[in-house]
Amino acid sequence: METITAGKLEIRPAEYLAFADGQPLKLTVRELQLLTALARRADRIVTREELHEAVWGGSYTKADRSVDVYVGKLRQKLEQVSPGCSFIHTHFGFGYRLASTPEASSHPFYRSATDR
Repeated sequence: METITAGKLEIRPAEYLAFADGQPLKLTVRELQLLTALARRADRIVTREELHEAVWGGSYTKADRSVDVYVGKLRQKLEQVSPGCSFIHTHFGFGYRLASTPEASSHPFYRSATDR
């Protein structure tokens, strides 16, 4: 069975399991697919088009916000198990990057839910 490791993240796609800091993540199938697509390209910027193709298949239109919505959900769930760490970074105009080494949340968007 394939295991994908990206820093503090461990993903077992065939078993529909993902862990952050050893803690299980409660993800939907789409969230797991998105996290897997990002983890396979850890530390590289992945465009919305590439992520849409990997998770939803088919063509992507700029009006489709599915990737952005699911990235937001993933961020929330990762924040729950690793407060103060940002795993997924937005690169405006390009896409998203999963950091194999999560960075401290200094940007207001990455603040902990308890800080808001």
